[in-house]
Amino acid sequence: MSSQSSPSFSYVSEISLKPNCRLCGTALNYTVVDLGMSPPCESFRQENELGRMEEYYPLHVRVCEECMLVQLEEYVSRESIFEEYAYFSSYSTSWVEHAKRYCGAMIERFGLGGDSFVVEIASNDGYLLQHFVTRGIPVLGIEPAANVAKAAIARNVPTRIAFFGQRLADDMVAAGQQADLIAANNVLAQVPDLNDFLAGMRRILKPHGAITLEFPHVATLLAHNQFDTIYHEHFSYFSLLTVQIAARLHGLEVFDVEELPTHGGSLRIYLGHAGAHSVISPRVADLLGQERRAGLHTVEAYTSFAARARKAKRNLLYFLIGVKERGGRICGYGAPGKGNTLLNYC
Repeated sequence: MSSQSSPSFSYVSEISLKPNCRLCGTALNYTVVDLGMSPPCESFRQENELGRMEEYYPLHVRVCEECMLVQLEEYVSRESIFEEYAYFSSYSTSWVEHAKRYCGAMIERFGLGGDSFVVEIASNDGYLLQHFVTRGIPVLGIEPAANVAKAAIARNVPTRIAFFGQRLADDMVAAGQQADLIAANNVLAQVPDLNDFLAGMRRILKPHGAITLEFPHVATLLAHNQFDTIYHEHFSYFSLLTVQIAARLHGLEVFDVEELPTHGGSLRIYLGHAGAHSVISPRVADLLGQERRAGLHTVEAYTSFAARARKAKRNLLYFLIGVKERGGRICGYGAPGKGNTLLNYC
């Protein structure tokens, strides 16, 4: 052995730069579930592309210990997902009927009429706003996917092709376009910059106007092991607790909430300017109580999820292998986004 001293090395086995929470900026130290690498769920392959390499990105879900926002990093930009979009809401007749019921309820609750103004963010093909148009209520849809927005314009739903945020909100205010009602249904999860989005909504909301947000409830995801609802175009997963924190950061207030059966269990949250709605529904405190009893104010409620997802994966594989061992045949039908998560994780 040589007496010459060995060179000194500094060895780092893994460099891990922890991301920060997209809402409050806290470093994300806790994993909810790591589903491995997966391709974007809407990247449909052509037959002549089947032998080519496909892009894969992590599905590593973390939770913020301060605001309890469950979130993915923005591996795939919103532009690459939404500027040319494959999903048209009107394809689902049940979803159009859900939208029609929503419009009727909002017209009655807030007394909307011909002198009101309704804005929908992520208005898709006009599936929702068309029901206000038929009632003579002025509307504006905001939709970044040009191919989808053209379908809305064709059905006489005024639509602006753009992503929504503070810059667009300032343009709308300058043009006198402030809203009595802002519908942002099933879009909040798909927004990478939550603070820009919420600040923009506050900017275009009239003093006594209302915002409604619909999104899948993270409590249901956890309770029913819905790991397949996690995919790259969903950047965040919300509880009422987290939305209340987000609202307060932007001078907004939750004044009502409804539990919905859609998407396996969703919430409809009503926001207004802080103090603008003097009556706060008791449903807000009731649901916050439910979330606290489920532990959603603690990191442990989220970090315990990974073991249940892994068990579901093993059980599914065990079942499918058993079917094949017995000589059975397995058929699949359908193409939901969540199907790609299930197939790639398992």
